[in-house]
Amino acid sequence: MKSGLMKKRDDDENTGEIDLTPMLDVVFILLIFFIVTSVFVTEAGIDVNKPDASTAESRSQDLILIAVSGDGQIWIDGEQIDARFIRARFERRLAETPNASVVIQGDEAAENQHVLRILEAARDANIASVSISTEN
Repeated sequence: MKSGLMKKRDDDENTGEIDLTPMLDVVFILLIFFIVTSVFVTEAGIDVNKPDASTAESRSQDLILIAVSGDGQIWIDGEQIDARFIRARFERRLAETPNASVVIQGDEAAENQHVLRILEAARDANIASVSISTEN
């Protein structure tokens, strides 16, 4: 008789438990999905004071952001590069995303020769779309 009472108490204790393992599996799968499908914002590497423009339009496609500081430093993807290697960097990025366009973020104090160097490198790398970033 005692064994029957003991068995009934054990069954009562187990009926109140909830197995959370399947729910945790779903949460981790969702987390991995959102990490893989998220879009990361790329920055050129430095903050520049953009010139004002009366005709400005926004772009939201695959962009190669390149920044020119007031003292002529050129930055792509967060690292400063030599002006001689801009074309090679463009070609490497085009291999990753063939339809990418270049957006030049030039400082107001930057000299035109630095921007022209970037434009020539983009033309030599066969980039179809080149834009200059401005303030609205």
